[in-house]
Amino acid sequence: MDRLSLVVPALVLLHLCWAPYTKVEESFNLQAAHDILTHGIPTRHVEQTLAANYDHVDFPGSVPRTFVGALVLASLSTPWLAWLRSTEQVQMLVRGILGLFNAYALLSFRRAVDTAFGRVAGDWYILLQASQFHVIYYASRTLPNMFAFGLSTLALRNLLLVKSMAAKSRKSARRRRLALYLLTVAGVVFRSELAILLAAETAYLLLQYRVSLRREVIPAGLAGLAVGLLATVSVDSFFWQRFPLWPELAGFYFNTIQGHSSAWGVSPPSFYFTNAIPRLLLNPLSYLLCIPLALLNHRTRQTSTAVLLPLLVFVAVYSALPHKEWRFVLYVVPPLTAVAAAGAAWLWTRRAKSLLHRLAALALVASVLASAAASLALLHVSSLNYPGAHALARLHLLADTSDNTSPINVHLGNLACQTGVTRFLQADGWVYDKTDDKAQLLHPAFWARFDYALVERPEKAIGKWEVLDTVYGYSGVGLTSKSTIPSEAASAKHGDDDGEGRPGRAVKELLGRGAEVWEMVKKVLMHRVTGGRWVEVRTEPKIRILKRAL
Repeated sequence: MDRLSLVVPALVLLHLCWAPYTKVEESFNLQAAHDILTHGIPTRHVEQTLAANYDHVDFPGSVPRTFVGALVLASLSTPWLAWLRSTEQVQMLVRGILGLFNAYALLSFRRAVDTAFGRVAGDWYILLQASQFHVIYYASRTLPNMFAFGLSTLALRNLLLVKSMAAKSRKSARRRRLALYLLTVAGVVFRSELAILLAAETAYLLLQYRVSLRREVIPAGLAGLAVGLLATVSVDSFFWQRFPLWPELAGFYFNTIQGHSSAWGVSPPSFYFTNAIPRLLLNPLSYLLCIPLALLNHRTRQTSTAVLLPLLVFVAVYSALPHKEWRFVLYVVPPLTAVAAAGAAWLWTRRAKSLLHRLAALALVASVLASAAASLALLHVSSLNYPGAHALARLHLLADTSDNTSPINVHLGNLACQTGVTRFLQADGWVYDKTDDKAQLLHPAFWARFDYALVERPEKAIGKWEVLDTVYGYSGVGLTSKSTIPSEAASAKHGDDDGEGRPGRAVKELLGRGAEVWEMVKKVLMHRVTGGRWVEVRTEPKIRILKRAL
C-alpha cells in the first residue's frame, strides 16, 4: 500500500475522533453491540434475560433490524477490551472496526481502478474519494447501509475488474460469481434495495457478456441467498425471539409494500440525480468534467460505460419510490468516483499539451483542495449536532455523587436520546429513563423520581428544578461582523464534555495550534479584505441540564 492510500483510513479515523457520538438512526446496531459485549449471549432463560438487559426489547422500533452486523462488531471488539479504560472508548472501538472495514473496501476498490484505468487514475481516485464528505464521515457509523456498503464496494470492485479485462477467462468468471454472491448477501442481510442493483448488474452481464445463468448467475445467487438467510434468520430469530424472522423482508414489506416510508417525507423523482449524487460526489468537476471526459476518451469509454449503465438503471428504478434519502444510493459513489478518476487521469497526463489543458488541470487540483476544505468544514459543523451526548458527559462531571447509598436517577429527554445518548456513555450505578409518553410526562409523580434531567424545554419539567448548565448545538450558518459570535463561544465552553478520556481531545489538541493560526489569518482577512464580515457557524441552546431543587 502506498502512502497516498493511507489517507483514506487516516481520514476515517480522524472523522471518528472529531465526531465520536451518534444519532438515533445509528443507535440500534450500536446499542445491540453494547448489549452483546456487556451481557453476552444468553443460553438459559433467554427471553427473560433479553427482556431484562437488551435495549431492543424496550425500544423495538417500527420494524425489526438485524443483529448480524452488531454481533460481528462485538466479536471483533472483544479481544481489545482489556486495553481500554472506559466504555466510551469501547464505543469508538466498535465504530472504528466498521470504519476500517469500509476503508479497506475503498482501498481494494482503488487497486481495481489501478488495473482498469491505470496507476494515475488510482491516485486520482484516492484524491477524489478522500475529499468527499459523506463516505468518509459515515464509514464508521453503524447505519445498516454502512454494513452493506463495504460488501457492495467489494462486489463492485470485482465487477470493475471484470468489465476491464477478458470476459472469457476463468478469473473473470470467479470474480463475477463473487460479486453476485456478495451483493446477494448484503441485500438479504442488511439492505433490501441492493436487490435492484443486483438485478441491474446481472442483466448487464447477461446482455453484454453472455454469462451463463446455469454456471454463474444461479449458483452465485443461490449461495448468497442461502448464506444470507442462514445468518440473518438464525441470529435474528434468536435475539428477537420470533421464529422465523427475516428482518429485511419485514422492513421491505412495511416500508415499500405498505408504503409507510412515505411518512418520513416524499421527494421528486429527480432527487437522486439532481441532489443526492452531486452532494455525495461533492466536487462538481467530478460529474461536470471528469466523467464526461472518461466517456469521450476512446481508451476508457468502454469500461466507463459498462460501469455507469447498471448504476444509472439502479438509481432510476429506485427513484420510483416516493421516500428518498442519499444513503439509499451511497453504494454508487465508489464506481462513479472511479470513472471520474479515469477522466481526471486523462486530463492530468495531458496538462502540458496546451494552455487549455494546463488550466483545466489546475482547476481540477483547485477543486480537489476546495472539496477537501469543504469536507473538513462539514466535519466541524456535523460535530456540533450531538448535544445529547455532550450533555450526558457534562452531567457526569457536574452531578453530586457523594451519596453512594442510592442510585442517581436521570430523565433523558427526546432530543438527548436522538443526539448522542447511548448505553456506552451511561455510568455504572446510575438509572436512566427514556420515557417519551406524553401522558406520563404530564404527571408530577413521574418527575418526582428523578435527581437530574436533560431536557430541551425546562418549563415542561414539573416541580422545582435548577439549571446546572446549558449545552449548545448547531443552528445554521450566517454572516456576522464579529470575529466570534456569542453562541459559538458558548458552544466551545459547553459543547465539549471536558471529561477525562474525551474521544477526539488528543486530535483537537494536536490541531489546536493550527486553529490558532487560522484565527489570526481570519482576523487579518476580516480587517483588510472583507470589511469585518465573515461566515460563521451559529449555535443555540439545545439541552438544559436540570437538577432537582431541594
